Amino acid sequence: MRAEHAGYACGAALGFLGDLIVGDPRRGHPVAAFGRAAAAVERRLWSDDRGRGALHTALLAGGTAAGATLLTRAVRRSPAASVALTAAATWTVLGGTSLGREARAVGGALAAGDLDVARERLPHLCGRDPQALDGQQMARAVVESVAENTSDAVVGALVWGAVAGVPGLLAFRAVNTLDAMVGHKSPRHRRFGWASARLDDVAGFPGSRLTAALAVLAGPDRRGAWRAWRQDGASHPSPNAGPVEAAFAGALGVRLGGTLAYGGRIEHRPVLNGRTGRPVAASDIERAVRLSRRVSALALAATVTGRLAAGAVRRSRTAGRSK
Repeated sequence: MRAEHAGYACGAALGFLGDLIVGDPRRGHPVAAFGRAAAAVERRLWSDDRGRGALHTALLAGGTAAGATLLTRAVRRSPAASVALTAAATWTVLGGTSLGREARAVGGALAAGDLDVARERLPHLCGRDPQALDGQQMARAVVESVAENTSDAVVGALVWGAVAGVPGLLAFRAVNTLDAMVGHKSPRHRRFGWASARLDDVAGFPGSRLTAALAVLAGPDRRGAWRAWRQDGASHPSPNAGPVEAAFAGALGVRLGGTLAYGGRIEHRPVLNGRTGRPVAASDIERAVRLSRRVSALALAATVTGRLAAGAVRRSRTAGRSK
């Protein structure tokens, strides 16, 4: 048991380092392959029906978890292979480096006054209509996306990896990807994507709270981050994005939320940190990326420590029962 938990810790750290150094490949990413498979299954199963959507979610998320469990069992007798599998899975599911790269690309274009390039790059980060946004609104969208995706693309995966190992890592990424594909409230997916959206809400809950807590701890304004999270986090329509975006807003001293165009819809979201925050500027994108990196590193340390501690408790209980 001790070797298993130590192996996970080593593999998770190597995978995190791999993402930090290499980032996502331009082609052939496993998550992209999963997305293509999910789209193919959707074409076969789609119906304007929650039951069909639940089947779609169960087949893809459950199939991913089952496959990862079989892989884990196949290599459990080899510590080196177990570490390698954990490292590969961790690198596969993390997206922190790509998140920062895309955010900085938009930020650089905004700083140079090139709104056309910024509008061209913004869809790499979020699904908003870039043509409806000015420079300040795009900067706000980027900071919000950095905050939310720090939870979705890094911290949430690390939490479930600590809980369930490689199956937890890959299943979380599968659930999150399905939500991005069918969980939004478009006419086609309002009912079909219901199960994916609800499952993503449940899976994202612990990671989002850890992300918000670490943003308070690592942010330049801890009191502001805590105050915004406490006062405004619950007002957001998303139960998981709200705490994270509010904590980032308070930590950075900016206002997030408000009116946005998303997926062909106009949404009027509550303003986060509106009492003391200022409008987002292009320079805040770099500050948000740096905060995201600090939060991600702390999340790795916290989740690995938690898994090692849980293993130590189990060993202690087992030793106590054997006496």
